[in-house]
Amino acid sequence: MPFFELHGYGWLLIQGAKLTLYVGISAMILAIGLGLLGVLCKFSNSALLRFLANTYTTVIRGIPELILILLVYYGTPTLIQDISAMFGAPVFISLDPFVAGTATIGFIYGAFSTEVFRGAYLAVPKGQIEAARACGMSRALTFRRVTLPQMMRYALPGLGNVWMVLIKATALVSVIQLPELMRNADIAARATREPFTFFFAASLIYLLITIGSNLVQQWAEKRASRGIIMD
Repeated sequence: MPFFELHGYGWLLIQGAKLTLYVGISAMILAIGLGLLGVLCKFSNSALLRFLANTYTTVIRGIPELILILLVYYGTPTLIQDISAMFGAPVFISLDPFVAGTATIGFIYGAFSTEVFRGAYLAVPKGQIEAARACGMSRALTFRRVTLPQMMRYALPGLGNVWMVLIKATALVSVIQLPELMRNADIAARATREPFTFFFAASLIYLLITIGSNLVQQWAEKRASRGIIMD
């Protein structure tokens, strides 16, 4: 039997790696969306929106990811069921592990993305924003045509770091029985009683994902910097 088949469990690791990528990409898309929304709130004229955005980034970044995953997947359904039972309307709620894991990770790293976008927003030359407003552009149009494109270029390195941490954090969703890479590696390790072999194989797959991600990030940064005169 070829070594890469890993006693017939190689396919299980491949399936887990695919699901890991699905979770990571979906969570990253959500994180970027929340990050953009968060930075808009942080620089809003509304004191309430600024307070909510600052509270979100402060609280979420201060709580371990594992606790939040367990709180959402196990705690939230139980809380809703207990409250409904108090009002005489018992219900049964079961969250899908993929949805719960992806949403929680995206929500967590949305807080980190918000801070990345905040730094990128501050890096955009204020003179360009003032010139756009002087030309009659609204705040929304100025953000879309002037601020956002430059923000994304400045934010790429930070977002790349967020992705690197996020993709490794997907291993935490194994605790809610989602059959991603870490969960499947654990299943194979228990079945064969070779934990070192399968956890080492999983670590190599994570390393390959991060190396590939780093290459994509470098390409994206070079492409975003085309035509830009560096000081």
